[in-house]
Amino acid sequence: MPVRSPYPDVEIPEISLFDFLFTDFGGRDTEPALIDGTSGASISFAELRGMVEKIAAALAERGIGKGDVVGIFSPNTPYYAAVFHGILRANAIVTSANSLYSPGELAHQLRDSGAKLLFTVSPFLDRAVAGAEQAGLTAADVIVLDAAEGHTSLRDLLGTTAAVPAQEVTAGDTAVLPYSSGTTGLAKGVILTHRNLVANLVQIAAVMRVDGGTRILAVLPFFHIYGMTVMMNQGLHRNATVITMPKFDLPEFLRIIAEHRIQRVYIAPPVAVALAKHPIVDQYDLSCVEVIFSGAAPLDAELGHAMGKRLGCTVLQGYGMTELSPVSHCMPDDRPDLDLNSSGFALPNIECKLVDPETGEEVGPGGRGELWVKGPNVMVGYLNNPEATAATLDDEGYLHTGDVAEVTEEGVFSIVDRVKELIKYKGYQVPPAELEALLLTHERIADAAVIGVKDDEGEEVPKAFVVTQPGAELTGDEVMAYVAERIAPHKKVRVVEFIAEIPKSASGKILRKDLRAREAAKA
Repeated sequence: MPVRSPYPDVEIPEISLFDFLFTDFGGRDTEPALIDGTSGASISFAELRGMVEKIAAALAERGIGKGDVVGIFSPNTPYYAAVFHGILRANAIVTSANSLYSPGELAHQLRDSGAKLLFTVSPFLDRAVAGAEQAGLTAADVIVLDAAEGHTSLRDLLGTTAAVPAQEVTAGDTAVLPYSSGTTGLAKGVILTHRNLVANLVQIAAVMRVDGGTRILAVLPFFHIYGMTVMMNQGLHRNATVITMPKFDLPEFLRIIAEHRIQRVYIAPPVAVALAKHPIVDQYDLSCVEVIFSGAAPLDAELGHAMGKRLGCTVLQGYGMTELSPVSHCMPDDRPDLDLNSSGFALPNIECKLVDPETGEEVGPGGRGELWVKGPNVMVGYLNNPEATAATLDDEGYLHTGDVAEVTEEGVFSIVDRVKELIKYKGYQVPPAELEALLLTHERIADAAVIGVKDDEGEEVPKAFVVTQPGAELTGDEVMAYVAERIAPHKKVRVVEFIAEIPKSASGKILRKDLRAREAAKA
């Protein structure tokens, strides 16, 4: 039988995201909604609403309306939230682009989504204009959040005297088109409605203790659904204050936490490695931190506990994906006793199945199977890609995540690995994530990734790519011996390569396809 969330269902308001977030600020109208962590500049809730309405009016004045798509290609800044919600208030759709994209990658997303305008920042202009032009737009269609000669600026839009357009969108209309990270192929546009986003915020609110007194650090990018929903929009929903960072830089990250007395930090596992191991952490007063929540990739419990002990805070983990708006499972704030290797419970209104990828049979507690998820946060489908949609969403409304999971009798889920990334060694399944987590417990290893490669006999074997700690000396034999002492024989690492950096998406996912391409180039 499907596993339902242990939480009672919550009511999902049938309204637009703008109406959901901007109708009532809980008396905090003049309090800061967003603060630029670098400069300290802030925008209050009331000021943000005014900016959103001005941007909507200016976009309508330029002919943007219901069904039109507008891109954002920018690092995190308080203005990102204003533009994001201004586009939605103009009855249009946001497509959020990865700030690391090359012009060609940006052009693919703009072309595929049918974007009519692009917001960016002046340091990104070379890439933004090149990508826009490849997609059939002109330089005049590129608007900057700061200032650049020859381009309309956000200041220009805020100066409009046009009226705010009537709101036409409803809960069922498309709100955002984020593109899936491409860890298993070409990035695909994910169709998420206003109801999807509102639903996930209500679901999250049932398990996360965030309120008007909470300060949230947003270092993970807003263009990614994790940053978009869990940081930017959750902050607005709970009337909390969100402090933005344009990119991760460890000393700046620590300074901002200490100076702004941030209580809640959302991270991906690579940040956990730094917080648990880097000596510079001890130079900052991080006593303000109450919760560190990890997502986007599996966090090893030993690493998480080391980080929590060092900072004196609670460490929690969750699971999600772009196609789920994104959160489907998480450890609730009031259950830090759960196994930190787990992803906690399914959120309210969600039911799940575990299905054996080989047999198609449902798997019960104690077994392993592909995680299927059903709920109001599940995407409509992939844009312009009915084949991919049909392969991911079934007739019953279950989204096939491609991730292998286990569940306990209590309903606690643990992600084991991706179906497509399991290494098959002599018939045994070897999860790369398990080996990566183990490698990170080595004091001389700063980062690691594992893929399957063919040995001389054509057998698939685990290969580790290892980044050592600065100044540390380590041999491949030492790495293999360390793993062999701590794991079943069939899971042993059999090849080691030392590299300078593990390729990752901006949200922190290891891009194993890049490592496989690296191997293929050697063949």
